[in-house]
Amino acid sequence: MSNLRIAVQKSGRLNEDSMRILKDIGISIENGKDQLKAAARNFPVEVFYLRNGDIPQYLKDGVVDAAIIGENVLIEKGADIEFVERLGFSKCKVSIAVPKESNANSLKDLDGQRIATSYPETVKKFLKEQNVNAQLHQINGSVEIAPNIGLADGICDIVSSGSTLFKNGLKEIEVLLKSEAVLAVSPLIDDERKAILKKIQFRIQSVLKARNSKYILLNAPNDKLDTILKLLPGMRSPTVLPLAEKGWSSVHTVIGKNKFWEIIDELKENGAEGILVCPIEKMVL
Repeated sequence: MSNLRIAVQKSGRLNEDSMRILKDIGISIENGKDQLKAAARNFPVEVFYLRNGDIPQYLKDGVVDAAIIGENVLIEKGADIEFVERLGFSKCKVSIAVPKESNANSLKDLDGQRIATSYPETVKKFLKEQNVNAQLHQINGSVEIAPNIGLADGICDIVSSGSTLFKNGLKEIEVLLKSEAVLAVSPLIDDERKAILKKIQFRIQSVLKARNSKYILLNAPNDKLDTILKLLPGMRSPTVLPLAEKGWSSVHTVIGKNKFWEIIDELKENGAEGILVCPIEKMVL
């Protein structure tokens, strides 16, 4: 069987999160930080450690079959490459920012002005859609310094927490797109490797569902049981077991993180007691 060749960023936060999810889906990779590639011990996969900006071209050329890459990079350098899964980490925005003392408060205010960016194709497309004319300066590296040295009136760069903008006296005035890590696929992948990728995708989905859910157990008075069950989503329906104490039942179910505290508050208001919350390692549906 051929190995699936999957690319990840050579270093940085995206590398750490990528290797973590591969580990979580049961793929054991030898330490390959100082190597171009490393093979898995227990799965037909080879991991290629590459510069983030080079990955889209490797996908186009079929040098690698898949990649964990930021959607923002894929949009900039590989708009014709498809991705099959959003991975929920390395979230950021591609935003336009200007000095805090600037009178510009919207993209329209930069018409005829200069914008420095590492994402020229993304910015060109967005400006065209918004009918704004601006002069672009392509910079590789510290884009945020451009306004301070008089090179540009504004910048377009990735924004995570916003701390870098704050430190450099910049304010965000426009968000071009929101991005996160995705699992991208080469258009040249063959059927054998595509089957391996499907198995990886299935495992990733199980891990992501688990990360976004909590398993809860609670005790409920039987006279409030119907009301409590209506509050609980569950994977199919909650599990209800009688307790040794008459008039009480134990309820087991799964709750999504995004609604967790609201549901917990409602459960307590309706008589639930002894609520236990447990992490979920995997969810295979």
